[in-house]
Amino acid sequence: MSPSNLLLVLLMLTTAGYFLGRRRALFVVKNSGGISTLHSRPTYYGALSALWCAVPALLVFAFWLAFESSIVVGVVVSGLPEAIQDLPSDQLNLLVNDIKNLVEGSIVGGTISPAIQAAADQYQELKIISHAALAVIVMVIGIGAVLWIQGRIQPTLRARNHVETFIKYILIACSTLAIFITIGIVLSVLYEAIRFFKIIPVHQFLLGLEWSPQMAIRADQVGASGAFGVIPVFMGTLLISAIAMCVSVPVGLMSAIYLCEYADKRFRAVAKPLLEILAGIPTVVYGFFAALVVAPMIRNAGSGIGMEVSSESALAAGLVMGIMIIPFVSSLSDDVINAVPQSLRDGALALGSTHSETICKVVLPAALPGIVGSVLLAVSRAIGETMIVVMAAGLSANLTVNPLKTVTTVTVQIVTLLVGDQEFDSPKTLAAFALGLMLFLVTLVLNVIALVVVRKYREQYE
Repeated sequence: MSPSNLLLVLLMLTTAGYFLGRRRALFVVKNSGGISTLHSRPTYYGALSALWCAVPALLVFAFWLAFESSIVVGVVVSGLPEAIQDLPSDQLNLLVNDIKNLVEGSIVGGTISPAIQAAADQYQELKIISHAALAVIVMVIGIGAVLWIQGRIQPTLRARNHVETFIKYILIACSTLAIFITIGIVLSVLYEAIRFFKIIPVHQFLLGLEWSPQMAIRADQVGASGAFGVIPVFMGTLLISAIAMCVSVPVGLMSAIYLCEYADKRFRAVAKPLLEILAGIPTVVYGFFAALVVAPMIRNAGSGIGMEVSSESALAAGLVMGIMIIPFVSSLSDDVINAVPQSLRDGALALGSTHSETICKVVLPAALPGIVGSVLLAVSRAIGETMIVVMAAGLSANLTVNPLKTVTTVTVQIVTLLVGDQEFDSPKTLAAFALGLMLFLVTLVLNVIALVVVRKYREQYE
């Protein structure tokens, strides 16, 4: 039985456990006063039975699949001839990949030796045995847990307390897992960035004015100087993000104010969903729109007034990126403005303020922390955008503040450096991790600034 089918079977067992637990709770009080004698509602007894069926079985399922592949590969490799087992680790890994491809029916280059074919057959047989054993163990655990909890269901059983404790521990486990994943991501990026800074000095990376991540393989090689100055890349990121913010923040905030304070319900019911459709359009569509419509329009307009405009410019990418980000600012600002208590508006109007004065001097200051959060989210979205920049702004790292020139961003360079088969020992590839670390630090600083602003104004209006 495949793991996906086993999950479906476990879901059916969990559902059956819920109904059996609820039925058992009703049965034990049938002749002793009815539901009122139960400590908890019958649904809690059903939920407790379902949890005991699902949680232990899922834990076994997860650990089994986590270690299954390595154990099966180890058994298969141990059965290969000694000459193959003594191969270097990289060649042995390629051989294991060939064995897996044979099992999956993929095309494997070269002649397939009898030993490899036998190993593939053994691998497939072990996987079948492993999946069958996993299915039996999971089903036994699930059914056994349901039968065990059925025998413990009594009117005095504190089912609600047990269910809430279960849920609390599940929430703690999920939050802990998220924290460890975040720490792991940061440490992995930091480790590779430190390797890069051992090759390229930190001051050269932070203060360099040229970005050309090419290293010469031979001493006489030309055109591979290996300049790793990050300032042009970050300047392009800031330029495009600033253009996008100049478009998205005013338009998004004004639209949110109008929809909240001026528009009637019928117009709002139509306009708000239409505005949020922009958030669902894939970024590659925005990229095509920027490259095929906006960029030629800007270039033709510049040529008409005698200005030199690049075919790929920061202005085209920034304008389209700003259009894409409008729904983020508008939707979040709309929710924040709606959350301002009506009593503040009524009080301002009662003191003689006009509608516009109430919005400018009462509503917007009270909603400022949330508006700052929406703008921060928009900035993060702009900094992390890749596809629009690739298609509309280009790949050249030019140190310029002219929006009519070609620039690039940090995310585009990270993608460019990691595309294809790359050696992770070269400065060219490790530079992507250094860029990622710098981008993380910049985003962290933005978050700290936003938190300071939010706390300051929350103290004033709460």
